[in-house]
Amino acid sequence: MAIGLSTYVFFWRGSQQVETPMTLEAMLEETAELGGEVFQICDYPAIETFDEARLTALRDRARSLGVVLELGTRGTDPEHLKRYLALAHVLGVRLIRSMLYSGDDRPTPEQAIQRLEQILPALKAQQVTLALETYEQVSVETLMQVIETLDDDHIGVCLDPGNCVAALELPETVIARTAGRVVNLHIKDFAFSRAPGWVGFQLTGCPLGEGLLPLEKMLEAVTPEARGINAILEHWLPWQRDEATTCAMEAQWTRHNLDFLRSHHG
Repeated sequence: MAIGLSTYVFFWRGSQQVETPMTLEAMLEETAELGGEVFQICDYPAIETFDEARLTALRDRARSLGVVLELGTRGTDPEHLKRYLALAHVLGVRLIRSMLYSGDDRPTPEQAIQRLEQILPALKAQQVTLALETYEQVSVETLMQVIETLDDDHIGVCLDPGNCVAALELPETVIARTAGRVVNLHIKDFAFSRAPGWVGFQLTGCPLGEGLLPLEKMLEAVTPEARGINAILEHWLPWQRDEATTCAMEAQWTRHNLDFLRSHHG
């Protein structure tokens, strides 16, 4: 199991909320400095605007740092996925994470299956795996219906059980249902807290090991080490009172979560 970082751990530092957003190249450098083995460029549409020279430079720098690159997008539209396969070709990427839906594009399971059948030959030819993420907008049963109908090693599950809590699907249930089809792990911890005034609850992120993520059960069920599955860290960090505080906490969570997962994984 290789442990890596997603662009989501740089969510605030790379956003327009800060005075000088981090570049993708700077995120890659920090990933390597912290000992990350993988950098997943996930839900980062700006990469679609990179020219071949910049993509090639990013690929070469990642290789020189010993960091594996992965990509992440949303949706099942075959033409969109072909664009990401083209990016993957230049970047040397072997895994693309996606979701069944993208904005208002919400195919039925049957439509999703038909779309993915169209892209499957290209995935096989390029030896790229498509990882479809568990999340609250699509029930786990629906996601598994699509993946099990296709029944191909090039299309599997990106397991993030925290996402499914909003659909009242328990993390342990999600893990058990998907474990055999998992090809990528997203790891972030989360917790409920009382909303201000004690009216309702808020579900937000927290440092790894301090929340409700059943990490031990997740690793035991998926056996990522034996199966060569990468574990990608993410954050659900709410904006703090100012830029400096938020960015410092984001960096602190990243270091903590890396250390925790390494020690937990042994």
